[in-house]
Parts: sequence; C-alpha cells; structure tokens
Amino acid sequence: MVDMTGMGRILIVLGAVLLVAGVLLAMGSKLPWLGRLPGDFSFGGSNWRVYIPLGTSILVSVVLTLILWLVGRK
Repeated sequence: MVDMTGMGRILIVLGAVLLVAGVLLAMGSKLPWLGRLPGDFSFGGSNWRVYIPLGTSILVSVVLTLILWLVGRK
C-alpha cells in the first residue's frame, strides 16, 4: 500500500490555512488595525488610489511561517 501520511498532513495544513483566512475575512471589520499597520502605503490623486499593504503582508507571512513550522516539526 502507498503511505498517505504526507498527503494527509498537507490537506490538514491547507485546511487550517483556509480556516484562518476565512476567519480573518469574516472578522475583517472587527480588526481595524489590519491593513493600517506601519509600512502599509496608500497614495493617489482625486480619481485614483494605490494601496500597497507591505506591513500587513510581512505580518501575515511571519504568522503563516510560524504555523507551518510548528505543524511541520517532528
């Protein structure tokens, strides 16, 4: 038989990531600081706006890295 342990772990991690993303999207209005961190840039003119969420992207990256590191430990 083929060992499916690795595939099972991948599916669990993907499910956890989707769960966290869904919770953040559902609670987005209750987290007013998310998207307004230092390092999030917003600029534009009277008819246009450019938003670059650099600080938020770094925070999400660090949190996901820690979660995946904890899950991947043996």
